[in-house]
Amino acid sequence: MASYHLSVKTIKRSAGRSATAAAAYRVGERIECQREGRVHDYTRKQGIEETFILTPKDAPDWAQDRSRLWNEVEASETRRNSVTAREWELALPSEISAEDRSQITRDFAQELVSRYGVAVDVAIHAPHRDGDQRNHHAHVLTSTRKLEAGGFTAKTRVLDSAKTGGVEIEQMRGLWAELQNRALERVGEAERVDHRSLEKQREAAQERGDTLSAEELDRDPELKLGPAANSMERRAKVMAERQGREYAPVTERGAVVHAARQARAAFREMRERLDIARETYGIEREAGQGRVSAGLAALRAATSKERGERNPEDFRERLAGVVGRSRDQDDTPKPEGRNYARERLKEIMEKDAGRDGQSAVHKLDGHSENDLGEEAARPSRTPVPRQRQGRSDDIAREDRKPSVNERLKDMLNKPRERLEIEDERKQDKDQEVEKERDIDRDPGLSH
Repeated sequence: MASYHLSVKTIKRSAGRSATAAAAYRVGERIECQREGRVHDYTRKQGIEETFILTPKDAPDWAQDRSRLWNEVEASETRRNSVTAREWELALPSEISAEDRSQITRDFAQELVSRYGVAVDVAIHAPHRDGDQRNHHAHVLTSTRKLEAGGFTAKTRVLDSAKTGGVEIEQMRGLWAELQNRALERVGEAERVDHRSLEKQREAAQERGDTLSAEELDRDPELKLGPAANSMERRAKVMAERQGREYAPVTERGAVVHAARQARAAFREMRERLDIARETYGIEREAGQGRVSAGLAALRAATSKERGERNPEDFRERLAGVVGRSRDQDDTPKPEGRNYARERLKEIMEKDAGRDGQSAVHKLDGHSENDLGEEAARPSRTPVPRQRQGRSDDIAREDRKPSVNERLKDMLNKPRERLEIEDERKQDKDQEVEKERDIDRDPGLSH
């Protein structure tokens, strides 16, 4: 599934870092730092898919030379504890193409140029060969000063200030979520990302009355594994895949993260089935089916193994297949008053029971298999006395099993409290009958 990640970090001299080294490492090039007199050579680095530089319109031509650009950045800062660059780390959706990933990264970088007037150096990285193959990401390195025709000028204090920095970063986080969601929508993906915190997402879901989403979001943020634990878990996954067994976490952090992901996957699966059932029920009701028939169709659709391949365009065709109807059959004239959903249910019961169609119809009509056997074995020429026949009819009505429709309607129409009361009355009645039978069998009372 698509996941959201955007983090902002600073390149500080006080931490022993430099803009030239950071740029060389991310783009996989060789840059000589003139201020330090050091050469940063990362030309052997692999996994770099694309790099490019974006600058304001009136920027000098030398800004397109990466080595010159970042050496000018270092030269513009004179303090020992200066912040020379700022890095925006972006997670890219694996569901879209490489071209789309490049385009949304470029759009985000262009917004940084237009909004703050800085120089931007972009490097798009592929997933690590031994890691999660969905981990496409980009490193967007920006200057901390505006780049104008004469070179670097004033600092971008709007991002440094405690009052405005958080607001600006939150707006850029929202822009990055919007760019991803547009790209996902263009390729027909149903997944969406959200830049807001879990608490804010949960509050928004409660305001719009989406109880299920609110419950799903009522959880703690996922624990970060860290480099060491992540490496161990990654090796454990590869080993489990090679040995053909199920992956089991090998660290405590990995176990917590794995359990949380499994719980979220189970919740999403349950919600997907519920959505399928609701949609199926609505379509069946619109088609003229009763509540029971529509409910049965909804249950079958929700439990179908084909649910993972659900597509909005062919949903109605597959739904018709679930209940035994297709569009071609719908175009065929049918006799009025014929219940096709009921006939389809009879066929299902016939297959499950391994009996003929007469048995399935008999069950749906409310009779038991014993009744069917007795009727089949009873000679049609032997008359039954009227008094005895009336008593047999009463016994048959008492012993007759309620039909599927009767039982479902009864369960749907009765509240839980009423069912419990009736169960208690039935138990009391059965106890009274047993007492009367015991009294009749008592030899002391017989004459």
